[in-house]
Amino acid sequence: MVLFFALTSFATSIAGATAFVIFWPLTLVHIRDRHPQITTQLGEGAFLKPIALWWLLRGGYRSTPDRSLSGLATPARISLLVILGGIVMGGILWVIGKAMA
Repeated sequence: MVLFFALTSFATSIAGATAFVIFWPLTLVHIRDRHPQITTQLGEGAFLKPIALWWLLRGGYRSTPDRSLSGLATPARISLLVILGGIVMGGILWVIGKAMA
């Protein structure tokens, strides 16, 4: 049963990845078109750059008073947290399941 929950956690992280692939590129295009100072901060091709992902995780977009940016970046941030949480929980449950077997 524990391994089933581990697989469910990994499935949740895949669902988060789907949302991330939708919202993060839209956020980056919005940043590119309307916020050149953030574009220089994150750099070109920022989709999987650690600096850009850390900027998203810590909520760096909140310092910019743009409701559209916040509306795109918040779901991207939540989906990134779901990805990381699902992987962590799945890994922990997998280790517990292996220890119980």
